[in-house]
Amino acid sequence: MAQQFNPQNIKKRTSILVFIKGSTAPLVLYVENPQELYAELTQLIKSTSNVLVEKETQGPVKKVCFLSNQVAAVAMQEEQYIQ
Repeated sequence: MAQQFNPQNIKKRTSILVFIKGSTAPLVLYVENPQELYAELTQLIKSTSNVLVEKETQGPVKKVCFLSNQVAAVAMQEEQYIQ
């Protein structure tokens, strides 16, 4: 029999996906303010300067750094999880 889940235990969170050139899988980053990080990264993609991006995150990846000219795309993803 399938396990029943209480709808009150289902939560939503938003992650930022950073697609790095030459990589097959994106970096999945969980941060306090995903909209702010998304805006920051999209501005860096538009910029012609090459900047080292270093961020501390709240998910399994605790700290990450990459060069802004290596970012191919950025996405926001909303996902459900059971608490």
